[in-house]
Amino acid sequence: MIGVLLVDDQDLIRIGLRTLLEHEDGFAVVGEAADGLAAVEEAVRVRPDVILMDIRMPGIDGLEATRRIVARPELEHTRVIVLTTFERDEYVFDAMRLGASGFLLKNTPPATLLDAIRTVVDGGALLAPSVTRTLIREFARHSPRTVTPHPNLDQLTEREREVVALVAQGLSNAEIAGRLVVSPATARTHVSRAMIKLAARDRAQLVVFAYQSGLA
Repeated sequence: MIGVLLVDDQDLIRIGLRTLLEHEDGFAVVGEAADGLAAVEEAVRVRPDVILMDIRMPGIDGLEATRRIVARPELEHTRVIVLTTFERDEYVFDAMRLGASGFLLKNTPPATLLDAIRTVVDGGALLAPSVTRTLIREFARHSPRTVTPHPNLDQLTEREREVVALVAQGLSNAEIAGRLVVSPATARTHVSRAMIKLAARDRAQLVVFAYQSGLA
């Protein structure tokens, strides 16, 4: 059972999400919050698997709430999906930089949202190639191109470095396998090992590390 915390300042949005999840096998709504501070408190209390996080809310916004949640050691297994009406590049950039595992619009089809929740629980990230390109572009725009290698970068093999660079391009495991002429299982293993060595929460954070380390 996947436990989901709903965070949105609009009652109707939370009611709609709760109705969707409660009518789907394998999901349970474990809590709700209407502002960022309450979201952090509720996350600590219920330890959800996934948080559906709005951006614009009273008090602290969803991005700051995400930063605080990701920083809590007891919530290391909690994943955040930013769910908003605002399709702006800086939101995508900030959400991923602060530790979100995905970014979706509120008009996302229900089936896509459910698949997204399953994806992040399984350790994936909602990073289509177009979103990955946006993320890299925003890194370039927001900060000078100063390479700061990850402290564990030297632990990666040459093949793992290559795989991390391909992840940063938005390639799936299957696409990486095709590019390197290896099996999908081998590609998945390389990605997993790179994530472990770099202590990346998920593929989204792996993209961040790739850029900061000069691999992208």
